[in-house]
Amino acid sequence: MSAVTEEKPTPARRRGRYPREFRRDAAALVVDQHRSVADVARELGVVEQTLGNWVRKEPIDGGEREGTTTEMREENVRLKGEVKRLTMERDLLKRSVAF
Repeated sequence: MSAVTEEKPTPARRRGRYPREFRRDAAALVVDQHRSVADVARELGVVEQTLGNWVRKEPIDGGEREGTTTEMREENVRLKGEVKRLTMERDLLKRSVAF
């Protein structure tokens, strides 16, 4: 006779961005309640590595540690996109003047 083991269904893993408040609250569960990253990640259904990143970024975003904040990183991405767009527009204008 074979024993049937019931597997507990794992929560659906979500890809993509999580709201800033969710990331902050998840990191607070680890730091404030002295829980392990693995335990909280399992409970919330997020990848351990991702939660670990949030925990490391929290003191930087809070101004407690030196480093690039999330807002600065997002602003850099936005500005790089704008530079790329403006460069393409400039090059297009240069070619149109040549005709």
